[in-house]
Amino acid sequence: MNDRVLLVTGASRGLGAATARLAAASGFKVALVARNAESVAALAAELGDGTAIALAADVADWAGISGAVAETVERFGRLDAAFANAGIGVGTSFFGTDDPDPRAWDEMVRTNVLGAAYTARATLPALKETAGHLLITGSVAGRYIRNGSLYSATKWAVTGMAGAIREEAVGTGVRVTLINPGITDTDILTEEQRKKPRLEPDDVARAVLYALQQPPSVDVNEILVRPTGQVL
Repeated sequence: MNDRVLLVTGASRGLGAATARLAAASGFKVALVARNAESVAALAAELGDGTAIALAADVADWAGISGAVAETVERFGRLDAAFANAGIGVGTSFFGTDDPDPRAWDEMVRTNVLGAAYTARATLPALKETAGHLLITGSVAGRYIRNGSLYSATKWAVTGMAGAIREEAVGTGVRVTLINPGITDTDILTEEQRKKPRLEPDDVARAVLYALQQPPSVDVNEILVRPTGQVL
């Protein structure tokens, strides 16, 4: 990959950590972003000094994520790709008979929607300089209606966001890919979801690397990957 530089948000676990490992193995320098730098310090050490850096930023805080991007460029000299992957899930429904306080939605909406938008806005100027690549974690839930799910609605917002950015990027050389995983074995799953067929984080990481490994003339707009046997 000629020492291309990839920034990953939500890098402390799940899809983010799996993607960082696979990207580093493929020759990328990797900036690992999490709310707490200590949560990605071990992964940065695993990937090696000079290959990875651990950065603290809340993606829903503009100063935080823009600062992390600036630090990445200062450290590595460029930014070739960014994976806006940070996200959380909350099960509160709209009727909410036995659900948690709906104010639990606040952090989810800020992280999943505003956080993705802030990450895009913070990285795109640097990506324009390298004709780089923006990837965003969406979800199958952003392509199929989910009963009573504001989480699903946030991923529908991400689907629209990726398309809007792609249109604005025309003529810049920047590519935009939406990664839509089905049920994946991460810590946001409910107990009911854990009983269903599910992907491993590495399965999704391979989809991310597939998009990143295409030549500059190829813009993989969207990848939807589901575990075999998952029912919509």
